[in-house]
Order: sequence, then structure tokens, then C-alpha cells
Amino acid sequence: MKQRIITAIIAAALFIPFVIYGKVPFTILVLAMAIVGFYEILKMKGISIFSVPGFLGLVTLILLVIPKDWSEKVVELIGYSSNLMVVYGLMMLLLIYVVLVKNKITFDEVGFILLGAFYVGLGFHYLIETRNVGLEYVVYCLLVVWTTDSGAYFVGRKLGKNKLWPEISPKKTIEGFIGGIVIAVIFAVGMQLIYPFANGYISLVLVTIFASIIGQMGDLVESAIKRHFDVKDSGNILPGHGGILDRFDSLLFVVPLLHFLHLFSN
Repeated sequence: MKQRIITAIIAAALFIPFVIYGKVPFTILVLAMAIVGFYEILKMKGISIFSVPGFLGLVTLILLVIPKDWSEKVVELIGYSSNLMVVYGLMMLLLIYVVLVKNKITFDEVGFILLGAFYVGLGFHYLIETRNVGLEYVVYCLLVVWTTDSGAYFVGRKLGKNKLWPEISPKKTIEGFIGGIVIAVIFAVGMQLIYPFANGYISLVLVTIFASIIGQMGDLVESAIKRHFDVKDSGNILPGHGGILDRFDSLLFVVPLLHFLHLFSN
């Protein structure tokens, strides 16, 4: 526990200034975290990021992560009509590579690489886009995710009796799941009281409940992936916390869905 707290404090001290400043430094930091996260998910499958398919997947990831104005410049530079066409071209190269190496890498592995690139890439892309919309919105997202995670942990530890999904995450409880939502709502309302940013308290509470549930589902998805590959953590870059995906699994679900619902549109 002591190591977890120390790591969390140091990580927050390094991460928060980038969040506040935003712009290019924040984009580069998020891109770096996305690359590490992609490396972690490929490693679980036993695919090297330095292999040909791993490299093609990495390029796909980068194109998915970078903000829209950056990707437009890349597309214009190489003469394609859209970013999607570039990603499609990379997918074709991956499939052709399977044929060239006579199935030494399988179509299943290509599918895993592409799904991993989209899973990690789009999640971190919308983290960047959320910051570009406004500091208050990315603070809100981080607040909901972090308070949900902490609330679920402490409430589950104190009051948890009924297992939520023991086959995937044995320590999570229904009481913790509900407690995480309640704590997230309390902190979101507190943020609204200090710095009004939402249209109203009813909509804020409903959105927070939704975001908290989705965030916890994202955490369960990551747990399911790790259980499938029989690993405890996605990585070890954060002592006591595991890897990048272990810490950002909830956020990778929350920020894209809030954008898809146009909750952060200008």
C-alpha cells in the first residue's frame, strides 16, 4: 500500500502539470503513454512491437492517437484523401505480410494487433481531444475515473460481501461497484459547486453515473484480457500499480463514449 501511494503521488505530480498546460506537451505525453500501452498489450499476446506486424500496428496506433489537425497534415503530406485510407492501407499491408511469411504470423494475430491499436489508440486520442475542448472537462473525466476507482476499492474493502464478477476480478464486489458510483457523484457535484461547468445538476449526476459504470466496465475488460493471458499486470512501469493500461483502462472507455454522445462538443 505504501508503495502504491508513493507512486501515485509522484505520477500525479508529473502528470497534472501536463494536463494543466495542455497543447503540444500534453499531446506528446499522451502519445508516449499510448505507445507504452500498445507495447504492453502486444507483449501479453507474445508479439514484439519491433517486428514487422508490430511496427505496422504501431504506425496505425500513432495515426489513431494524434489529434485531428495533426493527422490532416500527415494525410496531406503523403497524398491520401483521409486518415482512414492510411489506416486501411496499413491493414492491407498487415494482411499481405501474413501471406508473404506463409502464416508464420496468423490472421488472428493481425486481428489482435489492429483491435489493440484501436482500443488503445482511440482511447488516448479522445483524452487529447477532451483536453482540447477545455481543461474543466478533462479534469472532470480524471476526477470521475479516479474517485470511482478509489471509492470502489475502499467501499468494497470495508463493506464488500457479494462478488461482482469473480471469474474475471475476484476482489471486486457489488458493494464496491455501487460505492464507486456514489463517491464519483459526490466529487462531481463538489466540482460543480466550486467551478460550475455543467448545464445542471441533474444532467451532471446522470452523466457521472453513466461514466462511472462505463469506467468500471473498462476496468473489468482489462482484467478479462489479463486473465485470458494469465498475467497479473499489463506492465511494471508504475511500481505498485502495474502498467499504463492498468492505470488508464477505465479512462480508455470513458472519454470516447462521452465524446460519441456529444457531451463534450463545442
